[in-house]
Amino acid sequence: MSQEIRNLEPKALWNKFADLNAVPRPSKKEERVIAFMMEFGQKLGLPTVKDHVGNVIIRKPATPGMENRKTIVMQSHLDMVHQKNNDTNFDFDTQGIEMYVDGDWVRAKGTTLGADNGLGVATIMAILESTDIPHPAIEALFTIDEETGMTGAMGLQGGMLEGEILLNLDTEEDDEIDIGCAGGVDVTATRIYNEEETPEGSVGYTITVKGLKGGHSGMDIHKGLGNANKIMNRLLFDGFENFGLQISEISGGSLRNAIPRESVAKVIIAAIYDEAFVFDMQEIINEIKAEFKTMEPNLTIEIVKSESTPAKVMDLGVQEGLLRAIYAAHNGVYRMSADMADLVETSNNIARVIVKDGEISIQNLTRSSVESSKFDLANALRSAYELFGCEVEFTGSYPGWTPNVKSEILDVLTSIYEKQNGSKPNVVACHAGLECGILGTNYPNMDMISFGPTIHGAHSPDERASISSAQKYWKFVLEILQNIPVKK
Repeated sequence: MSQEIRNLEPKALWNKFADLNAVPRPSKKEERVIAFMMEFGQKLGLPTVKDHVGNVIIRKPATPGMENRKTIVMQSHLDMVHQKNNDTNFDFDTQGIEMYVDGDWVRAKGTTLGADNGLGVATIMAILESTDIPHPAIEALFTIDEETGMTGAMGLQGGMLEGEILLNLDTEEDDEIDIGCAGGVDVTATRIYNEEETPEGSVGYTITVKGLKGGHSGMDIHKGLGNANKIMNRLLFDGFENFGLQISEISGGSLRNAIPRESVAKVIIAAIYDEAFVFDMQEIINEIKAEFKTMEPNLTIEIVKSESTPAKVMDLGVQEGLLRAIYAAHNGVYRMSADMADLVETSNNIARVIVKDGEISIQNLTRSSVESSKFDLANALRSAYELFGCEVEFTGSYPGWTPNVKSEILDVLTSIYEKQNGSKPNVVACHAGLECGILGTNYPNMDMISFGPTIHGAHSPDERASISSAQKYWKFVLEILQNIPVKK
């Protein structure tokens, strides 16, 4: 681990982040980080438990003089999104994140950084380890699998926590205080298809879409970023309409909560159209790149003739249905909030498209702060996919978090922020999936708030954490802990 990270201020925070990032912790594979956190709590001599799904809870008594304050839950998630650039050789299952300092930013070498939500976890670890930071009684809640299923929050049972106030440390702009978030549901379309022998007189091509920024499928969905699956579908649709292009394979996108950055398709066309196809495709490529030149300056689309022609292709009936369905399926913002300015209410991310060996899988993540609107869009997607014979499943649904503008802890945070910074914070709801809404189902009387340091590019290899913001945030945290309301 780079010593330059450990030398950053505040050292208590960055050293714990470095310790955490040395432990592999991709979503769904949190066994090592759970063990790491259990050992951490036990070594401090603090009551440490693991619940039935893998969440870790560490309790620390109030420091002298703070015993009369309300017990707080400090909560962050242990897992991280595991994304890497194609040219980066890295194994998330076995390797710790390689970090470096770039001006005011901490970055990772070709991978996600894990500041989402590792800096929150590190904050709590530093408070638990401290001997000189005043605080009320703390229940540190480290949840699992926030990024791909909210498994930890969903599985946390009522009665495990006694705290009256929850501080969620998973917001990614240091001037924002979050009081609400979107819920989500996974929409998955699948079907089988017949493979046919490639017609004689065909030539093969590999089409590659790459160089897109990607990003968080909630927080970045309104920015006009390119979706590799939508761009690829546009190319395939045109090639099919004008030249009878046939698909052999498609592999696009990766995780549901990441805007897809790359897609690769293997296709064939009749050799007689070879020259015209390449010319036409290049014109479309130029048009697409011109459309995205502002937001996606590094977009690259390549059409390369294959050394060997694919042996099998999709049957044309299913192929036509697939291309039309993906074209029709909504991607991006569906509805803006009527109640909060500039807040996305409902959106969809067409995250993963796989066509191979007679099987189709289209994976979406639909988000909304309004439950009925979430399922309205999910049903619109379902309709598009069922029209060409897909089975469509809704799984992993989780609720949003309804804002409480009369929150006691909100008043505490806003007054401290204004005193420290000379300006008012932005009190917002976000279009990401925070765990607060889910936790609130079993703890309906808990007063909840979310905040954190500035992190940009989350869920992509461009993820970076601001050093100056971390310093501002740390000062904020320490004063919040000193000003937790008295028990009633």
